[in-house]
Amino acid sequence: MSKKVALILGINGQDGSYLAEFLLEKKYEVWGGIKRNSVAENQTSRLDSIYSQLMGKLQYADLTDLASLISLIQQSQPDEIYNLAAQSHVRISFDQPIYTTLATGLGVLNLLEAIRLIKPDVKFYQASSSEMFGNCIDSDGFQRESTPMNPVSPYGCAKVYGYNITRNYRNSYNLFAANGILFNHESPRRGTNFVTNKVAKEAVKIKKGLSKELKLGNLHATRDWGHAKDYAKAMWLILQQKTPDDYVCATGISYSVKDLVEYTFSKLGLDWEKYVKIDQKYFRPEELEDLKGDSSKLRKLGWKPEYTFQTMMDEMIEYWLNKYK
Repeated sequence: MSKKVALILGINGQDGSYLAEFLLEKKYEVWGGIKRNSVAENQTSRLDSIYSQLMGKLQYADLTDLASLISLIQQSQPDEIYNLAAQSHVRISFDQPIYTTLATGLGVLNLLEAIRLIKPDVKFYQASSSEMFGNCIDSDGFQRESTPMNPVSPYGCAKVYGYNITRNYRNSYNLFAANGILFNHESPRRGTNFVTNKVAKEAVKIKKGLSKELKLGNLHATRDWGHAKDYAKAMWLILQQKTPDDYVCATGISYSVKDLVEYTFSKLGLDWEKYVKIDQKYFRPEELEDLKGDSSKLRKLGWKPEYTFQTMMDEMIEYWLNKYK
C-alpha cells in the first residue's frame, strides 16, 4: 500500500513543523510550501530535525500566487492539504491590513480554487482562529462552533472570510473541506513577538542579567493557551473523519497575561513587578479581552490535550534557559 501524501502550506512555521513531525511518524510522505525569506538560514530552522526527510519536497509557494499553489499541488498529488500559512500576527494586521486580507483571507480562496480545479478529491484543512469570535462570548463564558463571529482585528476579519469560503466550497462543490477553530497555542517554536514566548525569553534574559525590563501591553486580557504539539494532532484527527465539519480546539481554561507573567517570573525566582513596564504601543486599536473555548465536539472524536498551561510554560522557560547557558 502506497504512503499517504500530505501537503502543508506554512510547513516552516510553529504549527507546520510539529504537524510535519507528527505525520512523518505516521509514515506519511510530507510536502511543504514555504514563503521565501531573505534570510535563508532562518527559513527552515524549525524543520532541522526532519530536514533530511523533506529533501526535494519543500517548494516555494505563496497563498497570494495562485500559479505557485497549482504547481505545488500538481507536483505533490496530495491526499491531504493543511493550510497553516497566513500573516498570523494580530497586532501586525493593524499595520498591514491589506496584505493580511490578501494572504490570510483571499489566499484561502486561491487554495480552494486550485483544489477544485486540480485535486477535488483531496481532504482540506483550514486553520481558522478563535480571533474570529472577537468579544462575542456565550452566556456560560465559553466560545464554541455556534458562537457568533464578530472579529475585532483585520486578522480576525480575514480569518472569518477564510472560514466561510471553506464552508461555501464544501457545500457548493462537495469538497472535503474542514475548519479547525484553534484557540491560542504556543511552544518554544513560537515567534518571540507573541506574548508567551516573549515573556519566557525576556524573563530568562533578566534572570541571566542580559536584560533589565520587559515591555508589555494589556495585562488583563485572558486567553485559552494550549500547546501547538497537541493542536497539530487535532488537525490530523479532523481530516480522518468520514464527513468534513468544523471543530473548536481549546483547553477550556483561560489565564490572563498577568497570570502568565507571574507564573514565569516566579519560576525563575523573580518579582515581576520590578521588571515589567506597560507600553501603549503594544495595545491594539480594538482590544480582544477574553477567549475561552469549548472543545467538547472535538473531544468526542478522541482528542484531549496532554500539556497543561503550566507544563507548556515550563518547557518554554527551559528552552530559553538552555539557550542562554
